[in-house]
Amino acid sequence: MNGALLLLISIACLICGYLVYGRWLAKQWGVDPQRPTPAHTEYDGVDFVPAKPSILLGHHFSSIAGAGPINGPIQAAVFGWIPVTLWILIGGIFFGAVHDFGSLFASVRTKARSIGEIISESMGTRAKRLFIIFAYLTLILVIAAFASIVADTFDGFADDGSTVLTNGVTATISMLFIVAAVILGFLMNRFRMSSLVSAVLAVLMLTVCVAVGINFPIYIPSEIWIWVLALYILVASVVPVWILLQPRDYLCSFLLYGVIGAAIAGIVMANPNLSLPGFTTFETSIGYLFPALFITVACGAISGFHSLVASGTTSKQIDNERHMLPIAYGGMLIECVLGIIALICVGMLYSGGMPSGTPTQVFAQGISSMLSSVGLENYETVTYSLVILAVSAFALTSLDTATRLARFMFQEFFLRSDESPKDAVGVKKVLTSPVGATCITVFLGMALAMVGYQNIWGLFGAANQLLAVLALLAICAWLGNIGRNNRMIYIPMVFMLVATLTSLVLTVWSKATVLLGGFDVMAFTQMLLAAILFVLALVLMKEGVSALLGQRRGSSSQM
Repeated sequence: MNGALLLLISIACLICGYLVYGRWLAKQWGVDPQRPTPAHTEYDGVDFVPAKPSILLGHHFSSIAGAGPINGPIQAAVFGWIPVTLWILIGGIFFGAVHDFGSLFASVRTKARSIGEIISESMGTRAKRLFIIFAYLTLILVIAAFASIVADTFDGFADDGSTVLTNGVTATISMLFIVAAVILGFLMNRFRMSSLVSAVLAVLMLTVCVAVGINFPIYIPSEIWIWVLALYILVASVVPVWILLQPRDYLCSFLLYGVIGAAIAGIVMANPNLSLPGFTTFETSIGYLFPALFITVACGAISGFHSLVASGTTSKQIDNERHMLPIAYGGMLIECVLGIIALICVGMLYSGGMPSGTPTQVFAQGISSMLSSVGLENYETVTYSLVILAVSAFALTSLDTATRLARFMFQEFFLRSDESPKDAVGVKKVLTSPVGATCITVFLGMALAMVGYQNIWGLFGAANQLLAVLALLAICAWLGNIGRNNRMIYIPMVFMLVATLTSLVLTVWSKATVLLGGFDVMAFTQMLLAAILFVLALVLMKEGVSALLGQRRGSSSQM
């Protein structure tokens, strides 16, 4: 298959999906540009801060992307490029983008409430508390998976003890990137710079970071990076969003546009041929086509984590309701493009077997190889490092966003709806304080990160996709309550429910088989988590179905 043709067809499909289906959803749900948003009505200068669409798109995309749309499609490529492509396009347009747009719309219309609060309003307090437990466990898996991926990306040493130049360069640039973001944040907040001045300054800062990083690489083992990352997200997730989150994501937006633009240009000009078969087999090393494909692709098609980002941070920064469609629906489709690019990278590097290295390394190698083949062969190290930097920047954003969201969830579980952390007393006051809730979250996430993302990704994928089911259920019930069309939610919700529950059952079965041969801590932990998530999901689905049936009975009685 021709890589350039596959990319162009995919982009055309996604654009059509945005223009037709996305706009239809906005009309069905009643998006109103004249309606004030929570960023204005609830403004507090910390979490509720209106942001320009370009900056907020950078934050939202960086937060939802992480390494997911790269890791997922590359790992799922063992099934062949046809099933992965079809799922990214169909899943992205009719499942993932609907899920993201619906989550953001529901949150903005309810004063930026979380999905948990929306569930409480539509399905009851018990359902809300169960959802918070489920979401918190999923966020711990997100933190663990992405922390492990970033630490491996920054690892300055190979297995034989030799230094890895590209990893050292990426680590230096990433650390300077954070410092540059803080400086940019203070400058943007203090001087209210125009978009042009901010853009020029951001590009200059990125250039300096790259130049310094290439000349002064840092060589630190991944075990140390785990602790450095723990300290970073502990601080980053509690400071006001204008200090680090907004400016860092503004910088990330330039990396985003640069990497995607360079990748598209490289694919079109290099015109690579995909040696990866269109279809391989129904059973592979990661499991059967169903449900493994729909779980492994993860963020490349649909992700429950997106609902937490949309309702946790993005909804508090939306300046105008008309921005929701490009940021939420459009942001998901951009992620689909990234997933297709990742698939093309692994497809061109395939040579009788999957290419070696982590998915991030495969992605960077693919893009840098294509750019080298069109005249940039002298800059292969630079392009490779920049691609790795972009992926690690997205993962870092997802890390501290996930930590911030988990802190919100932790506090929300212990506090009443009319109670704030300042009102709590005793042990509850310590547990629900921003620092206390964040410390507990960071400890749990980093402890699990020690086992490596390879041992977490399968369970993370199932939990993440099941979280999407529960978010779709919440959106469906909420839309029904306000009298809006919710029928477009049914098929995505039911399909993903069947796929994720099947995956969890298979996980429990496989880990139980391992335990029959002798006790294994990791196998037991994974089996226990899978079983807990399965039971919580069933209980929540029961509550949701009851709420939806109640709406139907209420509608019938009024007719």
